[in-house]
Amino acid sequence: MIPLGRPLRRRFLLEPGTDFLNHGSYGAAPRRVLAAAARWQRRIEAHPDRFMRLVLPEALRGAVARLARFLKAREQDVAFVENATAGVNAVLRSLALRPGDEIVVTSHTYFAVRQAIRHACSGSGAKMVEARIDLPVRDVRDLVVPIEKRINRRTKLLVLDHIASPTGLIFPVKRLAQMARARGIRVLVDGAHAPGQLDLDIPSLGVDWYAGNCHKWLYAPKGSAFLWARAGVQAGLHPPAISHGYGKGFAAEFDWTGTRDFSNWLAVSDALDFFLELKPSRIRKYNHHVVTEAAHRIAAAWNTAVDGPAELHGSLMAIRLPDRLQQRDPAQLMAEWISRHRVVAAVMGIAGENWVRISAQAYNAPGDYERLLRLGR
Repeated sequence: MIPLGRPLRRRFLLEPGTDFLNHGSYGAAPRRVLAAAARWQRRIEAHPDRFMRLVLPEALRGAVARLARFLKAREQDVAFVENATAGVNAVLRSLALRPGDEIVVTSHTYFAVRQAIRHACSGSGAKMVEARIDLPVRDVRDLVVPIEKRINRRTKLLVLDHIASPTGLIFPVKRLAQMARARGIRVLVDGAHAPGQLDLDIPSLGVDWYAGNCHKWLYAPKGSAFLWARAGVQAGLHPPAISHGYGKGFAAEFDWTGTRDFSNWLAVSDALDFFLELKPSRIRKYNHHVVTEAAHRIAAAWNTAVDGPAELHGSLMAIRLPDRLQQRDPAQLMAEWISRHRVVAAVMGIAGENWVRISAQAYNAPGDYERLLRLGR
């Protein structure tokens, strides 16, 4: 069995001497997955016409089918997109918003998604409504009650993070979707961090749309993501770029939006092979143990707090920065840690306070977090 921790790091291209504690932002693909994508690129360039016209349609749907099985979904309900944000944008543009309509988000909703919602609401008279999730969270009720209080008869759409980007908190999507569905509210899930971190059965969640990334926790090359839509809401759903497949159905429209490099999508099957070889339950248990132990150790050393209980996290967790770092600009502090100290961790402002979100991927080891711990003292 492939060993986890530092021995696994050799299978990636990660720069020696740097502590990579931020896999959650951009991911990192193993060498063999990148090699698979390169092989697809060579096939494309060897005979572009033959590949695009005769090889691609079947190969692309084959990769989609493989991913769909992993997600326990039907192939015809899944399509590749460049990233989860692109999938979210496609859904938002399909909505017929009217004056008075409300889209409910949380204070942990990813900023790019908030911007997309602002754009969708502009000019329609609809508005975005925020349910504030205060930190630290005590238990799952602190994730549910604020949302329950904000939805009402004007709510057109509930946008949920499956795993919140700023903190790694896991939202009870199935429970919240059931609550929304009972009120006739549709549900869009930003699952950017969930595939690989969680054992997904997307159709069982009871949501309408689900956008997720493959390049974060599934080891796929960057630019690999998917949009799932239940059959009843696919009509009127179009990719951001309209092309030859317009009007031919969900899969046809999203599979071809114009000439692009399809190698990263086609290499998703190889990424899944790597992920499954490592054993999903083993990876999740390892990552969860490493990140929660490190977060609590750092918080104790800094005399601060973690964002919530360990059971509400997978492979991500946030720690409040010490008081002496609360006035620092998060982007500048992160840049300083990267350039001067060779520590990569996501520093961000949440509700007026600075927090650092750490990740644990299977190539991380407990000792990787010591340099960060010392930076906060």
